[in-house]
Amino acid sequence: MGLIAVGDIHGCSRTLKALLKILSPGPEDHLVFLGDYVDRGPDTRGVIHQLLTLSSQVKCTFLRGNHEQAMLDWLSGKKGTHWLYFGGEETRQSYVQGGRMEMPATHLSFLQSTTLYLETSEFFFVHAGLRPDCTVQENKRRADAEVFLRYRGHLRVAVPLWEKCVVFGHTPHSDPILTDRMIGIDTGCVFPERLGQGRLTAIRLPEREVIAVANQEFS
Repeated sequence: MGLIAVGDIHGCSRTLKALLKILSPGPEDHLVFLGDYVDRGPDTRGVIHQLLTLSSQVKCTFLRGNHEQAMLDWLSGKKGTHWLYFGGEETRQSYVQGGRMEMPATHLSFLQSTTLYLETSEFFFVHAGLRPDCTVQENKRRADAEVFLRYRGHLRVAVPLWEKCVVFGHTPHSDPILTDRMIGIDTGCVFPERLGQGRLTAIRLPEREVIAVANQEFS
């Protein structure tokens, strides 16, 4: 089975379509999406529609990002959430029909079904990262959702205590991070104005073959 991890999409449906065309996943593949499907980009609705269609054809795992968590908190009426102010308004607008937000039940179910991590024998997939002063298994036992969804401290550590390679998104970089124990593939798809970013990146594993496409939304 071929593992393919895909970085942060952020409402960029045309870019996702272009990447999937290049990847051309088949029944032997397993796609692991690292979260942040929603917000900032113009077409969250189109992104989720594509992902639902894809999941009916190819094995997929959809991890939860901090933006999905913020959206779910807002939809549930949780107090103190600022989802609309860091990209949520673009997502809300993609669902507006007749002056009000109309979200299909399948899309809400998709968001609710996202998971915090996926572990295989060689890799640990998570949206943001793990504490570098703990092993992967210790991070799992702590089960700290804030770490899985938002943490960045591992980026300041050269050699974490992890016993396997951790694959993550969340923090945009101009180029993927590729070290023995760390793979980061958020290349700022939704930020084409940032030098070196504006690409949606995927990686085939264990080969570490990087595939990236430039942002298609604003061209």
